[in-house]
Amino acid sequence: MKRQRNVKILATLGPASSEEAMIQKLHEAGADLFRINMSHSSHELMRTLVGRIRAVEKRCGRPIGVLADLQGPKLRVGKFAEGSVTLKAGQTFTLDDQDTPGDATRVYLPHPEILEAVQPGHRLLIDDGRLNLLAVKSNKTSIECTVVSGTKISDRKGVSLPDTTLGVSALTEKDRSDLEAVLAVNDVDWVALSFIQRPEDLAEVRKIARGRVGLMSKIEKPQALECIDEIIELSDALMVARGDLGVEMPIESVPGIQKQLTRACRRAGKPVVVATQMLESMISAPVPTRAEVSDVATAVFEGADAVMLSAESAAGNYPVEAVETMAAIARKVERDPNYPGIIYSQRPQPDATGADAISLAARQIAETLNLSAIVCYTSSGNTGLRAARERPQVPVIALSPVIQTARRLSVVWGLHCVVTQDATDLDDMVDRACRIAFREEFGKPGDRIIISAGVPLGTPGSTNMLRIAYIGSDGMTGI
Repeated sequence: MKRQRNVKILATLGPASSEEAMIQKLHEAGADLFRINMSHSSHELMRTLVGRIRAVEKRCGRPIGVLADLQGPKLRVGKFAEGSVTLKAGQTFTLDDQDTPGDATRVYLPHPEILEAVQPGHRLLIDDGRLNLLAVKSNKTSIECTVVSGTKISDRKGVSLPDTTLGVSALTEKDRSDLEAVLAVNDVDWVALSFIQRPEDLAEVRKIARGRVGLMSKIEKPQALECIDEIIELSDALMVARGDLGVEMPIESVPGIQKQLTRACRRAGKPVVVATQMLESMISAPVPTRAEVSDVATAVFEGADAVMLSAESAAGNYPVEAVETMAAIARKVERDPNYPGIIYSQRPQPDATGADAISLAARQIAETLNLSAIVCYTSSGNTGLRAARERPQVPVIALSPVIQTARRLSVVWGLHCVVTQDATDLDDMVDRACRIAFREEFGKPGDRIIISAGVPLGTPGSTNMLRIAYIGSDGMTGI
């Protein structure tokens, strides 16, 4: 199934899209990989969804990526005697360690790590920022606050701490259990880690995963931005999680941060996903707002690898239409005459390595000679990532003998992934590349392609060769 676009679509599965028939419809509509939100999924449901995705993959004959999104630490206040209370701006309100129902003066905070870390002058945002508190006094048992804005607070609402770095792992006991279940399935390609604050948050997941899944860091804390280069270096991909990021930071700063993270990931050759409320109105409406269309288009213009649907595909009334709309927006943007210039202006300088030089040369030759496609052989996925970082204006076919690699690359900009055996020699390498380019409708007999590979063949990380080849008259051989 040939996509007529480069940007990938990540669709979240949920009550509206958990059946196998609907998963297939979403894939046919344009979803390249699927997200399973472990906040709402049991281990049994996760295994069922993965099995259904793999059944769709087998029927469609294309590698499909699966992302398991770990919940991360959820910080919440306790309960109130009346279920909720109304506060006044300027009044004092206390969060403490007393496990008793709250009232208009105080509420239980079952998180000693917050009580220990918050200092006077720090903000506490309750219920996605609807209630804004400012700490004026703090100790290990209570935080006395002034109500800055907002009036109502109810049971179990979330707490965000934009000014506070918590000495708590980003991986909770639930996350550890979920991660072990995900790894046991041995059919999940990515794991997303929530509420990353520092590079050290990634270490435990790396130790447990041992390379069996790609690690996607969700950027939703301002503390993560202070060490973003280190986090990118230790991650396999990034997600710009704009929901919580927009709570913990001034909401007007989110577009600039999105642009910053997109460019930083491209420089590093790491995929970046832009997420949250992209087509939010399509949860209940068959068409998006004009502002939502512009939001998706902006992410595409900025060079994001993928855009994500959350509740739109998981719980909305129009999941297929949401995917179709997102795909249509991406196709239209990529055909805009201004698009190549914008993408070129953001192109990073390649690293001083042979593999990076080969990828740069492949793009330049393909565009100069107007070749039909770039075909790259990749076992580990690194050659595919380098090819995508160049953002060539010709199709890129990534051939891999490792299905896990092909699935993992399904999130990467522009890569059409095909699982194939390793070439036995150079002639077989050329024939195989030409045959697949013809079969996948990227070229016709007489068209030229450029092939990047490593010699000796089948050696990961050895990309050192370029070859221009003609697709033979039978479409089965190369010249």
